[in-house]
Amino acid sequence: MNSLTRYIFRQLAGPLFVVTVTLTGVVWLTQSLRFLDLIINRGLSTSGFLYLTLLLLPGFLTLILPIAAFCAALFVFYRLDTDSELVVMRAAGLSQGRLVAPAIWMSGILALVLFSLTLYLQPLGFRTFKDMQFEVRHNFAPVLVQEGVFNNFVSGVTVYVRQRLTNGELLGLLIHDSREGTRPVTMMAERGKLVMTADGPRFVMVNGNRQEIDRAGGQVSLLYFDQYTLDLGEIAAAPEVRWREAGERYVAELFDPGTTPDDVGNFYKLRAEGHRRLVTPFYALALTLIALAGVISGEFQRRSRWTRLAAAGAGAILFEFVALALGPLVTALPALTPLLYLHVIAAISIAGWFIFFNPRFSARAAHPMPDGIA
Repeated sequence: MNSLTRYIFRQLAGPLFVVTVTLTGVVWLTQSLRFLDLIINRGLSTSGFLYLTLLLLPGFLTLILPIAAFCAALFVFYRLDTDSELVVMRAAGLSQGRLVAPAIWMSGILALVLFSLTLYLQPLGFRTFKDMQFEVRHNFAPVLVQEGVFNNFVSGVTVYVRQRLTNGELLGLLIHDSREGTRPVTMMAERGKLVMTADGPRFVMVNGNRQEIDRAGGQVSLLYFDQYTLDLGEIAAAPEVRWREAGERYVAELFDPGTTPDDVGNFYKLRAEGHRRLVTPFYALALTLIALAGVISGEFQRRSRWTRLAAAGAGAILFEFVALALGPLVTALPALTPLLYLHVIAAISIAGWFIFFNPRFSARAAHPMPDGIA
């Protein structure tokens, strides 16, 4: 790697880092809203919240890094153009290949990073995230012991605890179950405790009453008890086996999903996700070449700069739009799966033609590079 290549490469590294961090921050903030329910109603701690969002980071980066590569290449080469550095480099004898080599190196490195994300880190992180989310959503202990708060941990069921003692005993309990609209049930007790058993959590209440209203008949049933045990598994039973979604599976599991009814029903969706994982790393190269084609594949005239920038932006948007459209299309029509690969190959080929075989450059004579530039 010569000095000019290193110079352009360093210029690319800064914007790439800034754009990646900025977009990651924006996506992280928007996706964090998904966890408000877990924080408010499930008692998710701050450390648990940060850990959950960190697990989703590889999935964010698979979308962000190709866009960051496009933005970095477009910004740096446009700045080199406006500062007339590209003109000087051409006059010194630098070929198109030498000019774009740093950007191609950058996209190649990003492609390797994306392969590590799509093949291993993304499914690992999302799998761990879903397992932890599943555990938090079916762990009622933090919900039931929140003091002075009406907690809705399943639709139609509200729990209130006035006070929690250091030994785990709960005082001033109220549980309202309105899932059966015509026969709502309200239970109140002086004290109680959450007990974990081999069959699941049990809520033991002492000295209270159970009120049930039959709205159809207009009758109220009242039961006083010294001790009453509520099976939480009946309120929100957690399935013993959770089906792995497409985002949680490694590539081998996507192409050979299994024989369960859910696997068979989602067979084509899983295979489409597998092909998408294999082709996504090449998006970085395709978008980088689109940016380069827009900046350096034309006459270096000031009045045409904005036109070429607009063309590069339109090309990138079209590329991403087609990529998004092909996902559901390939799932519905598996015979069109080769389009996932042809889409990337076509984008790379067209952008490469504009960069390396543009007729406007073919007639230009290359001048030897001075000895002082290496």
